[in-house]
Amino acid sequence: MAAVSDLSFMYRWFKNCNLVRNLSDKYVFITGCDSGFGNLLARQLVDRGMRVLAACFTEEGAQKLQQDTSYRLQTTLLDVTKTESIKAAAQWVRDQVGEQGLWALVNNAGVGLPSGPNEWLTKEDFVKVINVNLVGLIEVTLHMLPMVKKARGRVVNMSSCGGRVAVIGGGYCVSKFGVEAFSDSIRRELHYFGVKVSIIEPGNYRTAILGKEGLEKRMRKLWERLPPETRESYGEEYFRIYTDNLKSTMQLAEPRISEVTNSMEHAIVSRSPRIRYNPGLDAKLLYLPLAKFPTPVTDFILSRYLPRPADSV
Repeated sequence: MAAVSDLSFMYRWFKNCNLVRNLSDKYVFITGCDSGFGNLLARQLVDRGMRVLAACFTEEGAQKLQQDTSYRLQTTLLDVTKTESIKAAAQWVRDQVGEQGLWALVNNAGVGLPSGPNEWLTKEDFVKVINVNLVGLIEVTLHMLPMVKKARGRVVNMSSCGGRVAVIGGGYCVSKFGVEAFSDSIRRELHYFGVKVSIIEPGNYRTAILGKEGLEKRMRKLWERLPPETRESYGEEYFRIYTDNLKSTMQLAEPRISEVTNSMEHAIVSRSPRIRYNPGLDAKLLYLPLAKFPTPVTDFILSRYLPRPADSV
């Protein structure tokens, strides 16, 4: 048994240390680099000597990242919800990489809000999140794929444990389930082109994805715009407990986001990138088991987290 354990450790060590050659010549395009995972990953790859093409949503974010790094990083502006912006970014990347192609596309841009009980949300709330997290990711990928195929490179897609088990209402988990399906399908399609596709499924980490406005204030806005009969069916106590539970979850978020960016970096630089990465103890010990339990068991556990509405049976 000990021998099997030692062989398993050596195999994992070899895969982690088996790096791609000539990394300093390779280009990586990353979306969502204003802050959070994308920003830190861009800095890590520059420190490793790679050529980083960082897409930011704001001019301020692009300027700060450029100032804080070296000549190996270049920035551009990108709104993944706008086709013209994506086309312009793709042409910019094409001009940078030339005939060697794009080694890695990292689809990191994402939003988490609005989120909450599904009945409290509108179609527009769902579309706002899905357009960034899923439709934008797909369109960016479609425009960049010819360059990735030329380099026989990688696609790294940011999903979430919320793409394996739906832990909250709204467009976030819906979009992440879509990212999982899209990633699985293109991984199989691109296999014969020598392109590898990895999915990052982090647990609960502290980033700017939930915005700067206070959580209680955002939830109060959702609550107060509901029709009176809907509010009555849930009750003020439901709103209070639901909001308190969300606040507790956010307070428990892991601040060490390098655990996630290290996974992303491995997917880019390793000769043997994994199909799925699950950074975070909560991912490994809570969310993934919940995703694999029989559905009635998962429903029972997660429903215990939700308060009982006033108009319950």
